[in-house]
Amino acid sequence: MTLIVAVQMDPLAGINIAGDSTFALMLSAQARGHRLFHYTADALNWSGGKLWAEAHPVTVQRVEGHHFRFDAPVSLDLGDEADVVLMRQDPPFDLGYITATHLLERIADRTLVVNDPASVRNAPEKVFVLDYARFMPPTLVTRSLDEARAFLAEHREIVVKPLHGNGGKAIFKVGADGANLSALMEVFNQTWREPHMIQAFVPDVAKGDKRIVLVDGKVAGAINRLPGEGEIRSNLAVGGSAERTELTETEREICAALGPELKRRGLLFVGIDVIGGKWLTEINVTSPTGIVAIERFDGTDVAGLIWDAIEAKVKSNRS
Repeated sequence: MTLIVAVQMDPLAGINIAGDSTFALMLSAQARGHRLFHYTADALNWSGGKLWAEAHPVTVQRVEGHHFRFDAPVSLDLGDEADVVLMRQDPPFDLGYITATHLLERIADRTLVVNDPASVRNAPEKVFVLDYARFMPPTLVTRSLDEARAFLAEHREIVVKPLHGNGGKAIFKVGADGANLSALMEVFNQTWREPHMIQAFVPDVAKGDKRIVLVDGKVAGAINRLPGEGEIRSNLAVGGSAERTELTETEREICAALGPELKRRGLLFVGIDVIGGKWLTEINVTSPTGIVAIERFDGTDVAGLIWDAIEAKVKSNRS
């Protein structure tokens, strides 16, 4: 089966090919004989029921600085000419991102979009996870300084982060004395119109923040991400390091609880974050990462598992 795969992502020139999950997916697709096209989300056009983008046919290789080659751009009808659209642009999860999901939703009855655009729109990382609050550390969503102060008084140490942030950006720890909490809430309220997420600080974050990847609702692999010196953030994008890991019994329970719902929603490639073997903090559905590190540490071809699932879905849709 040869598929036409349109990859909606950020510019290829700026990616880190050593760890980029989208690039790994493109390499895997190309090795299977699928034809790849690249475009950015701002290239989407709609008229008269047709959705298209100016897209470049692309070939990729794992050679730093020469990792892709574009052919002349074409007007690619995403509904009638593409078999699969990989929606892989990085957040922010802003109106541009949301609009792209609305546009892609209009072709989802003809073209497999991974992840399902309506489900991505309805499952932002730090909001969808509230459905599984029983697995989360104590959490408050608010814009109120008074509520934040009361939460700090109860839990002694807290973490404040944007509700729609990504990549470990703008995550702050506030100690028991509450120093700078009012200033921090003031900055957050001026910067973002939505509420913010405040959680009880989990000291076990020093031992790592586990990224578990699920493919079509089933565990495909995991890595433990360790924070750098002087950091509470373990995201690889902000200097964290990775190590091999195994799942705890509670983590398996979390995955078993999430898996059927992820599959039902068409969230085929998902990365969840768990601290201390038991505290679920995020369900990443927009542009999950981690598959390169998983393969490096335990040899699991997660990209291949993702393409197995995609190919099975395309075949099922055609029959």
